[in-house]
Amino acid sequence: MLKRAAVLAAALLLVSAGAVSASTGKRLIVGGTLGSVSEAPWAVSLTNSTSSRYTGRWCGAVLVRPNKLLTAAHCMVKPLSTYTAIQGRADLTDDSTGRVSRISKVWIHPGYNTRDNHNDFAILTLARPFTGVPVIKLETSPKADRRGVVPTVYGWGDTDDTGPDDTLQKLAVPDLGDQACLANKEYVGNGYTAAANVCAGYLDGTGDSCQGDSGGPLVLNGRLLGIVSWGKGCAEPGYPGVYAEVAPVVKALTTQLRQGR
Repeated sequence: MLKRAAVLAAALLLVSAGAVSASTGKRLIVGGTLGSVSEAPWAVSLTNSTSSRYTGRWCGAVLVRPNKLLTAAHCMVKPLSTYTAIQGRADLTDDSTGRVSRISKVWIHPGYNTRDNHNDFAILTLARPFTGVPVIKLETSPKADRRGVVPTVYGWGDTDDTGPDDTLQKLAVPDLGDQACLANKEYVGNGYTAAANVCAGYLDGTGDSCQGDSGGPLVLNGRLLGIVSWGKGCAEPGYPGVYAEVAPVVKALTTQLRQGR
């Protein structure tokens, strides 16, 4: 299983069989196009001072309240003081744009399992709220995850299996239905379940989320369907992206968000 946080990429690429993408060439979010702050103002880059990247790129996140971010639990492996959230900066190398905040508190879903990434959710409290920025609504219906719909994933992650782009990217990823991932023995062995995950992407390896995209938003009809969680390699034929689905845990998330500070 390959988690999609930038920090984990180097080590896991060495141990994940077939982790090198079959595709070549530098492409956005592996097969995507440039995104913009105007279309995804709630998309947030989560950087870390220990990152080897020049920009500090680490994971993605999404603004769900003016002072709250939702990201992947597996992104939160470093001291809280090392994280910074950046909103409104499409190009992470451009320090003249965007809003920045440190993280004052983190809540990890109590059911999070590091072995199989079940309940891969964390809520972060911003030290400096992003007041006035549109937030995204959480998907509440499990029926939203169905074969044939085409959500869009956003992130600043790698554009292929070899390196980062550090520019906001987007990609429409068809929902393949749970059976597409359940038919893969490796995915089942790594914990994929229909009750907790969304299976989306291209079986031919056309496009995918990648390292550094973890925790970033998967959006359908203006609602947060899921967040980037894990996969094998990036855009590897036969291995779609796996997303942590929001609807099954929306009550727990909403309860936590209502606690305000």
